[in-house]
Amino acid sequence: MSTNSGDLTGRKAKHIEICTDQAYDPEGGSALFEHLSFRHRALPEIAWDEVKTETDFLQRRIAFPLFISCMTGGSDSSYAINKDLARAAQALNIPVGMGSIRILFRKPEAFGDFHLRPLAPDVPIFSNLGAQQLIEERLRDNYKTLHQWNQKLEVDAQVVHLNPGQELYQDDGDRDFRGIKDTLEEFIARSPLPVIVKETGFGMAPDEVDWLLKVGASYVDLAGSGGTNWLTVEAYRLDAAGYESGEALREWGWPTALLMAAVGHRKGRVLASGGLRSGLDLAKALALGAKAGGFALPVIRAAKQGGSEAVVTLMNGYIRALKTTMMLTSCRTLSDLRKTSLDTTRDFESRLKKLNRG
Repeated sequence: MSTNSGDLTGRKAKHIEICTDQAYDPEGGSALFEHLSFRHRALPEIAWDEVKTETDFLQRRIAFPLFISCMTGGSDSSYAINKDLARAAQALNIPVGMGSIRILFRKPEAFGDFHLRPLAPDVPIFSNLGAQQLIEERLRDNYKTLHQWNQKLEVDAQVVHLNPGQELYQDDGDRDFRGIKDTLEEFIARSPLPVIVKETGFGMAPDEVDWLLKVGASYVDLAGSGGTNWLTVEAYRLDAAGYESGEALREWGWPTALLMAAVGHRKGRVLASGGLRSGLDLAKALALGAKAGGFALPVIRAAKQGGSEAVVTLMNGYIRALKTTMMLTSCRTLSDLRKTSLDTTRDFESRLKKLNRG
């Protein structure tokens, strides 16, 4: 695909507007976390200070099992937001992902806008590139340029995002998704960095998750439905007929909680993002087996409104709810939380059985 840096910059700026302006509604469906509930303990027999949320992630010790998801990059407004997200991640000691670094291949002078390490020296940072662009880099120079950029950016992991739904609602988007599996398998085998493969709001079928883990992905980030629907975001950029067409697909995808219930206990290598909107949602994702939970839309809105301080305030609220949930279920550690039973609705159980049957 031949999108130039100017077109890309304008599109990324419009994405931020759609996600942060109340005139738009970029979310679709439900992640189904409301179908899950914990069992309250009136006699938890633990103290607040005994609740431990630290965990190891990408060879670093982080304070909480949550991360700021890869979101945006490629415009002046997104550069400022990424830096605020990095400052917040450092303050909280949690991982942070950057938007796609695709523009660096066309506009190397933007390096300073993606170099987050000086702002977040102690936390895991993810680089990010689309699977379609990975194919381009494979054909161009066998990933050499990508590896060089990652060295300069001082990142801990490479995220590869899958977004066929979004691409199909871009007028200049990709239409050919052949060869992605072969490219991913080769890239994962050769990458000097851990590779995280994520969707962008529609989730992955259980067999796809299993295949990615089998070929060596360090983590799979489900990024299921219930949060930002990027097909809807792109549909807002089309004419009225195009928007109405996209509306029919607003609830498309695999709900995050349903996927977590199906694939969560895959050796601690599954990340949960897509529609997490509270610390309670995070706790439910962890109880289902997630290594960590990711937040995107609420975080970018906070950053747009109040910078890094607003992000820290938002995340501290999530953390308080997570620790409260752990206390009220008598869980001292994240390991305890992952062994805790969740009650589910009959509808959720029915959908899970159908999913597990394939």
